[in-house]
Amino acid sequence: MLRKSLALFLVFVLAMVAFTGCGSKPAEPASEEPAATEDQGTEEASTDAAEEKVLVFNLFSEPKTIDPQLNSATDGGHVISNTFAGLMRTVNGELQPELAESYEVSEDGLVYTFHLKDTLWSDGQPLVAGDFEYAWKRALDPLTASEYAFQLFYIKGGQEFFNGEGSADDVAVKALDEKTLQVELIAPTPYFLNLTSFYTLMPTRKDAVEQVADGRWAIDPEVTISNGPFKLVEYKSGDKMILAKNENYWNADAVKLDKIVATMIVDRSTALTAYEAGEVDVIDDMPTTEIPRLLAEDPTFQIMPYLGTYYYYFNISKEPFDNEDVRRALSLAIDRNAIVTTVSKGGQQPATGFVPAGLTDADGKDFRATNGDFGIDPMKASVEEAKELLAKAGYPNGEGFPKFELLYNTSEGHKAIAEAIQEMWKKNLGLEVSLANQDWAVFQDSRHNGSFDMARGGWIGDYSDPMTFLDLFTSYSGSNDTQWKSEDYDALIEESKMKSGHDRFEVLYAAEKMLMEDMKVMPIYYYTNPIMVKEHVKGWSLDILGKWYFGNVDIVK
Repeated sequence: MLRKSLALFLVFVLAMVAFTGCGSKPAEPASEEPAATEDQGTEEASTDAAEEKVLVFNLFSEPKTIDPQLNSATDGGHVISNTFAGLMRTVNGELQPELAESYEVSEDGLVYTFHLKDTLWSDGQPLVAGDFEYAWKRALDPLTASEYAFQLFYIKGGQEFFNGEGSADDVAVKALDEKTLQVELIAPTPYFLNLTSFYTLMPTRKDAVEQVADGRWAIDPEVTISNGPFKLVEYKSGDKMILAKNENYWNADAVKLDKIVATMIVDRSTALTAYEAGEVDVIDDMPTTEIPRLLAEDPTFQIMPYLGTYYYYFNISKEPFDNEDVRRALSLAIDRNAIVTTVSKGGQQPATGFVPAGLTDADGKDFRATNGDFGIDPMKASVEEAKELLAKAGYPNGEGFPKFELLYNTSEGHKAIAEAIQEMWKKNLGLEVSLANQDWAVFQDSRHNGSFDMARGGWIGDYSDPMTFLDLFTSYSGSNDTQWKSEDYDALIEESKMKSGHDRFEVLYAAEKMLMEDMKVMPIYYYTNPIMVKEHVKGWSLDILGKWYFGNVDIVK
């Protein structure tokens, strides 16, 4: 066994390409979200607020869940990142030890043994290795229906348990004692340590989870427990949640904030008004029309790099989207450059594949540049080719093509993009498309259940490797909303897990080609992350994966 002290060994995430420009990101889940000083400028303001250090962060939409094993969206992820702690944590692009004091890796790279710090839950009970074992097996239990269960398929016996072909006892994660957790992988996984910082792999405690069904234990302040720098003390659905400093956090002495008020102001104009009035300290979405003014006048406005892809789903189980010529025609008929320069205006880059730029392969080459553009011109629509493909599919000049609906979650930005693409399809292909929007939680269910013709999607990487984008489309992925399943595609993803270096990336290249050559999805652009943070907020962290962390924040006025 090769022992590695985490105090001396820091793992850095891969360097990413920083996007340039100015603009706004439509509110995201993840693939698809925070406001005042307790609340400054509202009826809740008091003399106590002046004495406390309170960060107001606009979360935008209300999270569907803040249960670590059930969450699959960025809004819920922001909350979990600040209320829970895993074995590792990524802060400012650096992978740091969190609950792990040290770890050991076997010579073959298959067995990890983690030695835990002495830590407590927010209710004062000791956190033990068995809490990790319970949480990981809970995520893999098919009855839990975790959309991110596939992130644990790297563990021996994990996928078999999820598929009903094995038991929880067969899953090779085990608490050897109260402070020692051991896990055996099916193959060496270079990003496994990064995965241990992801919310699905955060610990949860069995007695707390089972007090309330359907993950609601996580939003009930009377029941919920956490082990991160903050704990939930108030939850008002559709309004806000309040997080207070967790005095039992292992590094509580370093936590300077007394509270975080996470508001749920959905309208971006309203959120910006609250920010400019001093009622909100942090926002990460603002109206596109305001970008030029903010860029010129507000020094707190900045654009951060973001590892993510904005795209549209085809419901491949429905006609005519089961026809690859139709899908390619719809994809080639849009002008991606016009969308990012005249609609989203956030310095985003037109997307020519599903995996964004900035991820390198084993030979140091950019994955996106190496695997090509799949016939997509990033600077303009390929109208004539799109017309030919539509005619080949039996719809010359759009004749006979059924009217269909494009579904998106409620957002000014999503609406503007949908309207632009609606007009492009009408002008370039003669197609009639209706638009519909739903609130975020309802939208997630509609998309997951296949209740759509086409729908907006957004995927933010969970770690810095192409796999975080490609395994999304496996048949066993809880986030594969295309309704497309392919044994051949699954086989490529599984094969890549058993290979390393150049050979591994050759398989990943083949997997993206299978996904993109007949347009199982329609990539539109690669994200950037426009944000605004008040100057008195010091020590905040927002990584390339889009996760806010406030455990090191101080308010200095």
